Amino acid sequence: MTRARFLTPSQVAELLGLEVESVLELGREGRISAVRVGSPAVWRIDAESVDAYLADRAEDARRRALWRESQNASIPEVWGGPSPL
Repeated sequence: MTRARFLTPSQVAELLGLEVESVLELGREGRISAVRVGSPAVWRIDAESVDAYLADRAEDARRRALWRESQNASIPEVWGGPSPL
């Protein structure tokens, strides 16, 4: 079964654990690809842009974790000095 190319704001809100208004704000900010289609106009969000947004957030979290870890490393650990045994 394939996933739909476009999702409703409520579907994206459920996926991301956000309120619908927060999802629409992500679209207005250009952080996800959202367009208004039809008459009356309704919002639709590109599923691939949601995947890219999640990947960006995961990468950001990974980099922050590495930064925190590097701040706790001692100089011998970083530069390969003698073991503190």
